[in-house]
Amino acid sequence: MADSPETINVNKFISDSGLCSRREADELIRQGKVTINGQVAALGNRVTAADEVLVNGKPIQQREQTVYLAFHKPVGITCTTDQSIEDNIIDYIGYPNRIFPVGRLDKMSEGLIFLTNDGDIVNKILRAANNHEKEYVVNVDQPVTTDFVQKMSNGVPILDTLTRKCKVVKEGPFTFRIVLTQGLNRQIRRMCEYLGFRVTRLRRVRIMHVNLGTLPVGKWRYLDAIEVKELQRKVEPSVKTADQRFAGENPPFRKKK
Repeated sequence: MADSPETINVNKFISDSGLCSRREADELIRQGKVTINGQVAALGNRVTAADEVLVNGKPIQQREQTVYLAFHKPVGITCTTDQSIEDNIIDYIGYPNRIFPVGRLDKMSEGLIFLTNDGDIVNKILRAANNHEKEYVVNVDQPVTTDFVQKMSNGVPILDTLTRKCKVVKEGPFTFRIVLTQGLNRQIRRMCEYLGFRVTRLRRVRIMHVNLGTLPVGKWRYLDAIEVKELQRKVEPSVKTADQRFAGENPPFRKKK
């Protein structure tokens, strides 16, 4: 086959399906176990998505292409995959393929949230022990004082635990910026409530290296190649877990009973 941007080596085509590695695919080709459109394949053959590739007489099923979305969630949208819930994030976005929110923002909060069909990376990101930073800009109903900033920074007792020390910076008379490495349920709101403050607006502006930037409320964009590569690099040391607890959610690939 002629080489072109639309063709890939048949060993990569097989490897991309998740069946085996490229080296193992080469061995299958050497053994005559791979056919392309009915013809026995040879090492170096190239194929397109329109070609029929069989291994041991069975068609290769290509894995769904992974997608990574950054979404500016509006207030009032619920971060759930349960489409029976009104104003759920899945129906709001209306993406044509099955995707899942990575973690959540409570209904009255807004800002950056990831959505993806990559279940492996979902589990890795959600492990609190991975220390992935999340940054928020928060408005409260009382003046932000030095004492408030210090107490928020040093940890607040909520949900039978003391929150981790974190970076808190005063942004304005009633506004502060906070960087967390935890994902406790309604953590910032509970921390503020413990200190006698009420949150009037909460907006997440960064997850790890990805910034909300100028993305309009209610809009989404694809993470670019550099962002995805860095995301994969940062979560690579993470250990997957089968029983990861979500704040109010079932794991994304487990059906509700």
